[in-house]
Amino acid sequence: MTSRTATASKNTTPDDQPYDFNLNAVQAEVDLTPFRFLWATKDNPNRRFTMLHLQDLDVWDLMEAAEGGDISAMVGAFRAAMSEDDWTAFRAAPMPQYKLKALFDAYRRHCGVAEGESPASSGS
Repeated sequence: MTSRTATASKNTTPDDQPYDFNLNAVQAEVDLTPFRFLWATKDNPNRRFTMLHLQDLDVWDLMEAAEGGDISAMVGAFRAAMSEDDWTAFRAAPMPQYKLKALFDAYRRHCGVAEGESPASSGS
């Protein structure tokens, strides 16, 4: 057992004792309005898709997707941001790379992410 693990396992401070930081109290500093776009599916030529705001996504999923490079990170952000139903319908339609890039650029603008900034970045 490492000293770090030993220290963590010895920490038996009750939850009602003082703490250094309350992560539960942290609120988003930006408006987390979802991003909506239209895309043709087999059943609907103007299906509306909804994506959660980048700042609202699970960072662990984004980091795992980013390990595969830029396109993997982009697709990982889309997958994490969409409902399972939207992702399934979105993924079923053929997608030219230029359209995926344009969609990602529009999504980043909506979320206030600067060009070149990674999806998992805090923006600060």
